[in-house]
Amino acid sequence: MDNKDSEAEIHPLKTEDVKAQENHENSVERRIIIKQSSQLSRLSRWRTAAFFISLFLCLIIVFAFSFIIPCPERPVSERTWLRNYDNAVAYRFLAIEDVNEDKVQDVIFAFKASNGSSSFNSSCLDEGLPSPCAFITAVSGTNGRVLWERPAAMEVGWMQCGIKQLGGAPGCLLVGQPVALTAVDQRTGEVQWRQSDDFGANYTVLTPLSVIPDVDGDGVQDLIIFIATGDKIKTFIHSGKNGKQIGSTGSLNVDGEARYVMLSPGSSHYFLFYTANSLYAYSLKDLYSAATGMEIKLPGLEQDPQWEKNIDHTTHRLSPLSTGDIRYVAKIPGRSRENILLVSSETAMLISAQNLQTLWTLNVSRVMSEPLLGYYKPDVLDVVLESEIGPNRKKVMIVEGGSGAVQWDLKLNSRAESPRPATLSTADHRSTFLIWGEYQVAGNETVTAPLQKLYLFHPSYTNVLLELRNSTDQIVAFNATLFERSRHACYVLLRGPQPGEEPGLVSLMKRKLKEDVSESRVIWLSQVAVDSEQYIRDRLYRMRFLSRV
Repeated sequence: MDNKDSEAEIHPLKTEDVKAQENHENSVERRIIIKQSSQLSRLSRWRTAAFFISLFLCLIIVFAFSFIIPCPERPVSERTWLRNYDNAVAYRFLAIEDVNEDKVQDVIFAFKASNGSSSFNSSCLDEGLPSPCAFITAVSGTNGRVLWERPAAMEVGWMQCGIKQLGGAPGCLLVGQPVALTAVDQRTGEVQWRQSDDFGANYTVLTPLSVIPDVDGDGVQDLIIFIATGDKIKTFIHSGKNGKQIGSTGSLNVDGEARYVMLSPGSSHYFLFYTANSLYAYSLKDLYSAATGMEIKLPGLEQDPQWEKNIDHTTHRLSPLSTGDIRYVAKIPGRSRENILLVSSETAMLISAQNLQTLWTLNVSRVMSEPLLGYYKPDVLDVVLESEIGPNRKKVMIVEGGSGAVQWDLKLNSRAESPRPATLSTADHRSTFLIWGEYQVAGNETVTAPLQKLYLFHPSYTNVLLELRNSTDQIVAFNATLFERSRHACYVLLRGPQPGEEPGLVSLMKRKLKEDVSESRVIWLSQVAVDSEQYIRDRLYRMRFLSRV
């Protein structure tokens, strides 16, 4: 300390210089701090401005999408609609497809008349056809408006829609006269291609037509068509792209009137033809080789060793299954592959498509309609069988697909031309069953002219039927479906005279199922009433549906 004081006394000016320098440095630091504070303040203001501008732009975008830019309009489906055609006859074809791609199913059907509907004012002469002729019509599922209409042929033998690749677009294939095959774009009604084939006289089209893998290498699935003439079946393979025939016409020998079903064991494809006495099996590879004279390796043209072992290659009979009096053959989905349901006059058998062994057998006589699939228990596939039990009497059975056990049955009075049942999948992973007939209490079943009544059954009430409607008209075709995904359950009725009968009024009607449920009559199948009738109506009215893949 003494040294510093003495140094200050000796050098007074040096001390003042040091203080001045320190003051200058402090002043510079203060100016820097003030400048940085000013820059930070301006930056903060820019950030605040950017934040509010971004918020304002977001609000403008939200406002635009909410109020200014309209959302896509969802089609409002009418609960019921009706279209009438005077002086016409209706064909037994009814297809449900989304024609105008609005995510609502539409209806495609065929009728014969001199003129079409007033909506299009089309006539047979527009296509160079004599009058009357067959018209194909697509009707909107939302309101019954005609989407397109086209004179197509003099007569229609068969029509099949929903073919995904037909001339490059989803379409309908019509088998008729004078042109044998006509492919129509189901979205517009425009003809994609026509192909003339010599089917011969007095032929019968074996249905449904089958779509097969692409065998001509044009990138589009192809078609195989079977035409029955007497004891022979003609085979025609056609390109799905342009309709040209692939190879020549094949010929199969059978021992009577035949029907068929297509099966796909593994990666191969087989066609099972069945008559009253025999069952025949042909692989797609055999049919293709017979038509073209070529042996090629393509996906789908493989053969299953187990099947080939059981086929008599001289007669093509399937030896373990060729039992007599075959009524129906149907394919039933299994866990890993399809199984075969073989229905004869006395029994129904489920057969494994893998090893052709019998899985179960059920005694059932005189089955009168093709088997139908549904769900009595959640996600457990069942088979619906209708069997004749007497004059104007039938028995409806729901049979478990895995075991062959009868889950539920019902006896009804029935007409010979009564429509077959239909099923709709519900949100509880079961099905609603729609059945035609006339229910009568025990002890009063003898009826000479049964009425046509539509009943609804759901497994949640095993002792209840809902009577939905009573129809005295001649029903040509009936179908039930979900017109929108997992909602809007409806049924469609096509009524009127058929070809060969005197022309008259043809009507096409769509009706929402809930409309009939709310006005239905509750029928107790047993004397035990667990709930009130109105409670049952309300519960089934609120029932939700499920679109299965």
